[in-house]
Amino acid sequence: MDNKLIELLQEKPIIVPKIIFNKYKKLNITEEELILLIYMINMGNKVTYNPELFSKELDINKYKVMELINSLFEKQIINVIVEKNSLNKTEEYIVFDLLYNKLIKEIIGVEEKTEEVGNDIFTIFEQELGRTISPMEYDMIKTWVTNYNKEIVIEALKEAVYNGVNSFRYIDKILSEWNKKGLKTKDDVIRDKNNYRNKKKENVDYFEYNWLEEE
Repeated sequence: MDNKLIELLQEKPIIVPKIIFNKYKKLNITEEELILLIYMINMGNKVTYNPELFSKELDINKYKVMELINSLFEKQIINVIVEKNSLNKTEEYIVFDLLYNKLIKEIIGVEEKTEEVGNDIFTIFEQELGRTISPMEYDMIKTWVTNYNKEIVIEALKEAVYNGVNSFRYIDKILSEWNKKGLKTKDDVIRDKNNYRNKKKENVDYFEYNWLEEE
């Protein structure tokens, strides 16, 4: 009796890619569907359609199992194909290509978003600030890049460091002011600074002008 229980506990564990847990809600998969899906995936890449077996193994009503399978099929998470088995008899199989394709798209989507932000921008911040950025600051940088763009965010960082201020609130204020002025690129910022210097120089020249020597 004890040996049978030990053998039962030592059975091969169910292995599931972590991304399925991370993304199942995004794919509109319910908890019940997830349990069935995990069970079927562990049976192989092509699973014989057998609601009776699934029902017995998972202790779920057979008709509930059929309902869950149908729901996964309608959500295009699984597909059912018809092939001949080793005995040359026609049989239905469940395959998971649709699920894997959806997960691949999710992974690619995350990578593309990360690439858009640019991993190196976080390194630039840490180098300029001389410290490791916090998770909250990491999120702020991502928000800035989304709302403005990577180039202008780096310029705002350099402007803050040049002025001796390492506050993220100060950087946010710079970005807000530049946005109000319509400054969208590094060239826009440089042009605006040059215009400011030229106007300041003109004002200085005006006040230093000696009107007595005009003639």
